[in-house]
Amino acid sequence: MRIHSSFTKALAVSAVALMSLTACGGSDGGSETSASAGGDDLGLVTAGTLTVCSDIPYKPFEYEENGEYTGFDMDMVGEIAKAMDLKLAIKDVGFDGLQSGVVLASGQCDMGASAMTITPEREKKLAFTDGYYDSEQSLLVPKGSDIKSIDDLAGKKVGVQQGTTGEKYTRENAPKDAKIKAYPSDAEIFPALQSKGVDAVLQDLPVNLEHTQGDKFEIVAKFKTDEQYGFAVKKDGGEALLKELDAKLAELRDNGKYDELYDKYFSTK
Repeated sequence: MRIHSSFTKALAVSAVALMSLTACGGSDGGSETSASAGGDDLGLVTAGTLTVCSDIPYKPFEYEENGEYTGFDMDMVGEIAKAMDLKLAIKDVGFDGLQSGVVLASGQCDMGASAMTITPEREKKLAFTDGYYDSEQSLLVPKGSDIKSIDDLAGKKVGVQQGTTGEKYTRENAPKDAKIKAYPSDAEIFPALQSKGVDAVLQDLPVNLEHTQGDKFEIVAKFKTDEQYGFAVKKDGGEALLKELDAKLAELRDNGKYDELYDKYFSTK
């Protein structure tokens, strides 16, 4: 059964990389869309450019490959920028600053695309597009581990990403004597599991699936949490951009591009 999903990360404002891609829009200058006029009425940080903040890496949603940013989120925002006749710029920031609304409110970027789950708490500080991916949580352990369920985490060390729904789920459902260790991102969590700094990792299913490819780790439990990812814009003043993003998301679904990108990253065929 196909599942369409969402995610999160920590610590703001370490903007280390900026990538600009020129969209392949029409060149006849007669476009009637607001975006083709540089997006002036969308309140963009930089006229003519859709600036997107993301916490990278978070494979398969956002990561770097051959010097370029790629992944499901990155390809999606690339298609959205192209449809809006805008260039695309990517900024790598900490997830905590992104999900707290600080990065967007301070004008560092126009939107956030970082596998971010839509939650009531986040909706107090951010405005979200329609959901574009439905996610589950999962428990990753080394093969041969005696941990088979969340109940087996009693007395064990479990790694989570700080500020995420995975951390929240773990704190609410793991045994009271489980030792929960929160890390800024998956870039620190998985090495901790590899080095036996933690006994298990509980986080979004698509990310943990990436770590099973080497045949040394396995997912022993999945948890349905009814999570849905959304792209985020600033709470106040982002209304026009939000409307445009939702319209472009709908177009990607209608023209088949969404399914094409989904299959590229998540198909099990």
